[in-house]
Amino acid sequence: MTITEHEPRTVNTPADADPRVVAWVDKLVAHAQPDEVVWCDGSPAERRGLIAGMVDAGTLLPLNDKKRPNSYLARSNPDDVARVEGRTFICSAKEEDAGPTNNWVPPSQMRETLDGLFRGAMRGRTMYVMPFAMGPVGGPLTRYGVQVTDSPYVVLSTGTMTRMGSAALAQIGPETEWVKCAHTVGAPLQPGEQDVVWPCNRIKYITHFPETREIWSYGSAYGGNAILAKKAFALRIASVIGQDEGWLAAHMLLLKVTSPRGEVRHIAAGFPSACGKTNFAMLQPTLPGWKVETLGDDISWIAPGPDGRLRAINPEAGFFGVAPGTGRDTNPVAMDTMERDTIFTNVALTDDGDVWWEGQTPEPPAHLIDWRGRDWTPDSDEPAAHPNARFTVSAAQCPTISDDWEDTDGVVVDAIIFGGRRATNVPLVAQARSWQHGVFMGATLASERTAAAEGTVGELRRDPFAMLPFAGLHMADHWRKWLDVGAAAEAAGGAPKIFQVNWFRKGSDGKFIWPGFGENIHVLKWILERLDGQGETQDGPFGYTPAEGAIDHDRAGVDDAAWAELFALDKASLEAEAADAEAFLRGYGAKVPVPVKAQLAQMKERIAELD
Repeated sequence: MTITEHEPRTVNTPADADPRVVAWVDKLVAHAQPDEVVWCDGSPAERRGLIAGMVDAGTLLPLNDKKRPNSYLARSNPDDVARVEGRTFICSAKEEDAGPTNNWVPPSQMRETLDGLFRGAMRGRTMYVMPFAMGPVGGPLTRYGVQVTDSPYVVLSTGTMTRMGSAALAQIGPETEWVKCAHTVGAPLQPGEQDVVWPCNRIKYITHFPETREIWSYGSAYGGNAILAKKAFALRIASVIGQDEGWLAAHMLLLKVTSPRGEVRHIAAGFPSACGKTNFAMLQPTLPGWKVETLGDDISWIAPGPDGRLRAINPEAGFFGVAPGTGRDTNPVAMDTMERDTIFTNVALTDDGDVWWEGQTPEPPAHLIDWRGRDWTPDSDEPAAHPNARFTVSAAQCPTISDDWEDTDGVVVDAIIFGGRRATNVPLVAQARSWQHGVFMGATLASERTAAAEGTVGELRRDPFAMLPFAGLHMADHWRKWLDVGAAAEAAGGAPKIFQVNWFRKGSDGKFIWPGFGENIHVLKWILERLDGQGETQDGPFGYTPAEGAIDHDRAGVDDAAWAELFALDKASLEAEAADAEAFLRGYGAKVPVPVKAQLAQMKERIAELD
């Protein structure tokens, strides 16, 4: 990086900041040339000041304080509304380490590009320095980072999504590894130039340097493009750190289930985006006596504990959830969570100063201001809220948050669930025959595309471990790490059992067969019974499925004919399924682990045996 002379107006560098952090920030200050530098302490007073400044700038619109206390609406630039997978790069030293699912550019070439983009990029703006912890401060699996940004919206969001501020900075000592995160909206201001409500740049880069643990983001102020602690650190860089250190970064929710007898189990579950992760993490059981509590709705870090059993933490401190489709009928817990102290982005504004989005209520209001700031009625051609509109809120506000969600040692993982959005073939639930079979389930996980992912809606997309856009390494190496971590857990006394679910199978009438939501407790009940060696099963191409009578489907509102349809097998369709999985694995070349190939062969044999 070429250094130019520049002296910002103020620098409030904390006295206890590690010299390495200070030197890195000083280098960025000299290059990006902000007018001011603010080191964030994460205090409530700091947050109030940020909000007041953004309200004055028009970036945040205060909502009706009686309806939605201390909550605000942000409207992004229409060109900056979602993560940009096509502009996301893994700049590993070797192209083969990025694998076929990632965009790769040689590190030296990308650094040269970023050097030019960042030069003077923060002129006229404030650089905020945000030390943050991923996980409970001081925990054995917690990792630390420092992000600089010139977006107060990103500061506010990072303060919600991480443990950001002085406590995190105090943990970064001379021997502490920390991830360097540099972000700019790429919109410098000339003296006297009027700022815009949502500064960004049409040029966008979200870049990762795995070996040096760096993330550089340019041009976007939206979501995971700019909140670098989220997908960029917690999954892409963390998957490489875990590869080196022997643990797993997983795109998985984390929940606690308590049976009527008081037995407690913790479950990690991986679903591709927009497949009901948050709904599942906040499940409200319909069966009396059962209790489900939330530890996290998106990301889990899973590592061997002192006894060899796998433990997990939620590295995040908040929820960055998709608003459309969330309502009282689908997720009352999420609705309660965002009743106050919430930042909404790209939702619609009601005439009485509240927010609305598609799916919040059965019928839309007669008039709204849409996410672009235009008048909207039910006759409008476009939705009132952007399909990827979001809410950002502290996890501590969740009514079902578990009392052990911030346990520094993490919680023991008893079961792992994979699930996608599949209209056919995949049964409601199946148990893997072994850890290796479970890894095969994860490696070949598929889902129909939704608005949250690039591509044609409805098209089948293989999304291994729900990590396709989020792995910072060769995907087959990620599978190998899952095999290794599971083998070590089994040698130490037992690995979690693995299951696959499909809430989205459709009948011949094109409608969903399984009611889902709170009725999913029936499936969870059977899964927990299987952990104890109970619950009758039958074998099939996908693993062990519930035997007749093992799940009280009548109680869930599903009759015998519909239940049979949830597990129906069509040999020709399954042969096509296996062929698709084989072609998918072939794309990863020689790195595909032998046990994964062996499980595919076993699946094909079981399909061939069908009548």
